Amino acid sequence: MKFGFDIDDTLIDLRRHAFHLYNKKLNKTIGEDVFDTIATVEIHEPFGLTNEEGSQMWKDSMEEIYFTNCPSFEGAKEVLNALAEEGHEIYYITSRPKGYCEQTRAWVKAQGFPVVDERFYCGMADHEKIDIIKNLELDVYVDDKPAVLNTLAGSTTKVIVKNQSYNQTVEYTRLTSWDEFNKLVGYASV
Repeated sequence: MKFGFDIDDTLIDLRRHAFHLYNKKLNKTIGEDVFDTIATVEIHEPFGLTNEEGSQMWKDSMEEIYFTNCPSFEGAKEVLNALAEEGHEIYYITSRPKGYCEQTRAWVKAQGFPVVDERFYCGMADHEKIDIIKNLELDVYVDDKPAVLNTLAGSTTKVIVKNQSYNQTVEYTRLTSWDEFNKLVGYASV
């Protein structure tokens, strides 16, 4: 089978990692209970930042957010490695900026995810992900962003949403924990 995965907030807990970095940089102690209720992808509002200030803080912090000690979601590496060991094709499709693609691929490999260079897609806008997903004829695709997922409605690809506070209104198969992945895709061997 051909499996496709977004990286940020699907395989790794990037927003939560960034939230902790914002707390540190801004000398704040805003709790995770607040983080868990943020209804947008952007995390700046609880820190009292405007949209412009939040966007600038993200841009200024990208390297630290992307390439420090951001944890993967529990079980994600194990699931993908088991799929790869069984001969399934694993594709990564991320809209991280083009300037970070090589470093992102190296970082994902270093974290222990199974990466085949030719199956690593990076540097496109969210809306461009759809063409890649459709052209690859993926059997299953997992992402967190409603804007991406909604454009796949009606396709032959099984769409799974990685549960996040900002995607509660989408009606797709919902992945809340990586140990339930096999059951969700109807695949028992992994």
